Amino acid sequence: MVLSHVMVLLLALAAMAAISALIEVWLGLDDIEGDVVLQIGLLFGLAAAFPASVALSRFLLRPLDRVRAATRRLAEGHYDDILELPSEPGLAALVEDVNTLAAALADTQRRRARLISEVAHEMRTPITLLRGQIEGVADGIFIPDEAMFASLADDLHRLQRLAGDLSSLSRSEEAAFDLHRKPTDVATLARATAERLRPQYDDQTVALAVDAGTPVVAFCDPDRVTQVLVNLLGNALAACDSHGHVALSVHTEPSPGHHVIVRVMDDGTGIAEHDLERIFHRFERLEHPGRPAAAGGSGIGLTIARGIARAHGGDITAESAGLGKGATFTLRLPQEPAPEGGMSQDPADSIDPPAPERR
Repeated sequence: MVLSHVMVLLLALAAMAAISALIEVWLGLDDIEGDVVLQIGLLFGLAAAFPASVALSRFLLRPLDRVRAATRRLAEGHYDDILELPSEPGLAALVEDVNTLAAALADTQRRRARLISEVAHEMRTPITLLRGQIEGVADGIFIPDEAMFASLADDLHRLQRLAGDLSSLSRSEEAAFDLHRKPTDVATLARATAERLRPQYDDQTVALAVDAGTPVVAFCDPDRVTQVLVNLLGNALAACDSHGHVALSVHTEPSPGHHVIVRVMDDGTGIAEHDLERIFHRFERLEHPGRPAAAGGSGIGLTIARGIARAHGGDITAESAGLGKGATFTLRLPQEPAPEGGMSQDPADSIDPPAPERR
């Protein structure tokens, strides 16, 4: 832009100088008429500068016009346009950002389409079963006994859990947490949650070790933290084969800030390095060759868990040495009171053990 201004200025000065020299030579004007020569030269200089500035402006604005056209197409839902990078560094950075935005929106669109498919699939099975069972009872095919009502209750529970997960996901992405914080011994929560899930570990012959003997107090919402622990322990169980091992530990970390650290370590399937962040995206469920995918998971448990942690002013991170080498999930919660904000407790939001979906 600066160079274009300089070029127009130089062109105007050159035109003024050339016209002034020609007038003096052709007409033989003396010094007294120099003002007239200067005025005429100025007019010719302006006349030369105007078309030059228009041409340069169009040249400079052409990449911006392409960017504007691309953003309009993005607004219309066309995310497959990739702009060529111009030679000018500033414009190239802008075009690169627009291309990045288009790729992100395209990925969001794919996730939204998969969301509809996943929700429809999750709801179709229990609704079909409920309809068939109710129609069977109405036609006298099925006997309305205790087993029938238990089956109906299970299908209703699946629908309720899915509705609760979707409600929690919506609030998480809107950062609409309204947590009921109070001083809570996280070590006690961890032990209680581990004992709650221990029968599932025993059924799959997976060892669960708990290192949470020392009281560790944090200012948090105990129900929501329990929800996070259930998700992490459920995922660790799903990742392990028979005779696997899972370790749950709780301790404090004085530096860089006073935090409660909860770690869930397993020796299961592990996570590839490029998936360590992707697993926290909604509706992401990792698949491993030769290993059946976990059934019933909605793929949003870790998304909700991280949202809860961040609403407390903490976070959840994942580490893994690679596929087949286990994984470690770390929950950090500040011990000091954090600013209020977030998700209110909704009756539909369940903290029942979810079907794991990490792997």
